[in-house]
Amino acid sequence: MIGFSGVILAGGLSRRMGQDKRGVTVGGETLFNRVLRVYESIFSEIIIVVAEHSPFTENLRHKVVTDIIPQKGPLGGLYTGLSYSTEPCVFMVACDMPFLSSSLIRRLCDMSLNFDVLMVQLQTGVQPMQGVYSKKCLPVLKRMIDTNHLEMRDIVSNSELVPRIVDQEDVKDLDPNFISFMNVNTPADLEMANKFSGS
Repeated sequence: MIGFSGVILAGGLSRRMGQDKRGVTVGGETLFNRVLRVYESIFSEIIIVVAEHSPFTENLRHKVVTDIIPQKGPLGGLYTGLSYSTEPCVFMVACDMPFLSSSLIRRLCDMSLNFDVLMVQLQTGVQPMQGVYSKKCLPVLKRMIDTNHLEMRDIVSNSELVPRIVDQEDVKDLDPNFISFMNVNTPADLEMANKFSGS
């Protein structure tokens, strides 16, 4: 995808899981590797944002960066990834999304042209953890961080940005059950994800 970097948020805190989610397996493959495999088929530049360097980051062949402003959650991770990107836009996901669709990511990137931020609206709400963000978001993100306003969904309501909210019906053909938006946060989520993967 020309004009886009792929950003993976891989902080590694995983309090609800009780262990580092990056190494948890779904379908015999770690959550992180499942995400990375999809990204490597799409993006030339991949940026992995972590809270701190660890043995996990030692052998990764892509750009690994630590949060510019620590302890600001996913919004801080987005700010970091966008700051390090050499492309005008990034597609961002969390490392705990085991069912990403390369065709869906490509479509969302295509749909984001001429917009500053793109998120998908499901019946369960807007999905900021799988979306497109342009460099124009950086000053907005910085102000949000400075005021500790860390709700990702609120980015689209900023008057300085031109957002696009994609209706779920516009992606349903590629992901009928919207499984690509699933996060694995807890042991129960992990059990469900393994059922979906057939393992």
